Amino acid sequence: MADPALVASDPFVHRFLLRALAMAVLLGVAGGLVGCVLLLRRIVLMADSFSHALLPGIGLAYIWFGPGHAGLFAGAAVAGLGTALMSGLINRLTRLQEDAAFGSLFVLCLAGGVILLSRQAAPVDLLHYLFGNILGVTGADLWLVCATTCSTVIALALFYRPVLMDTFDPAFHRVSGGRSLATHLAVLAAVVLNLIAALQAVGIVLALGLFILPAATAYLWCERFGAMLLLSAIYGGLMSGAGLLLSWHLDLPSGACMVAALGSGFVVSLLASPRHGLLGRLLPTRRHFAHDDGPEDCATP
Repeated sequence: MADPALVASDPFVHRFLLRALAMAVLLGVAGGLVGCVLLLRRIVLMADSFSHALLPGIGLAYIWFGPGHAGLFAGAAVAGLGTALMSGLINRLTRLQEDAAFGSLFVLCLAGGVILLSRQAAPVDLLHYLFGNILGVTGADLWLVCATTCSTVIALALFYRPVLMDTFDPAFHRVSGGRSLATHLAVLAAVVLNLIAALQAVGIVLALGLFILPAATAYLWCERFGAMLLLSAIYGGLMSGAGLLLSWHLDLPSGACMVAALGSGFVVSLLASPRHGLLGRLLPTRRHFAHDDGPEDCATP
């Protein structure tokens, strides 16, 4: 939360807030892109599982290297990527389904991470990992997020076709000669890296909101994958930044305000989307039906 003495002042004169605003926008863009793939593949809760799987790596890094950000991010990366690799291999090489693999590893990692951090980290440090502290980000944190976001955008642009095929029809992707397993593992790696980047901003508990809310909002308005990606990225960046500024002026937790701002647009879209919203489905509409003597307008419920 912001210092009450500074809340009334112009937010754009504070360098730390400008860093936080840039990070919020970048995280919203990357989260929106990755969230579209997760939503369409119906593995959204996988991101939440991976966010909790970062805890053991953070705990071990805290023990070995102290509270420095570089060591903690490295530990989180090892834990998250290791969990992603194991989950993908368990799903492809055993009879366990993907949700069972994620769930099993999720609870084990969460238990181990809580034990490690509760014994080693101070309560304030533990709260920062759980709920984030975007106003405390450094220049190095911002560069990390910038590199992660740029890598996500470039990778999706370069490998758009494999991701598209694996998202909508992984079986066809495999039989047509595509590397479905490699694409799947690359998507999991992108999820983990973006979760690590979001760790300082919104924490483990709220990180899923940066992925699912922009993607779900865009899904209610778009019919094509490319349009959905674009709208999700733009919406995620704009509303994440707006939520941060709102938290500054109202002196509220920044991570929660960012997710709430993203959620407000989702609720509006859920109601007002003309084709897929609740009001569009419930209100009477006029449709065209073909008859032998020509088209005729008919009102249908």
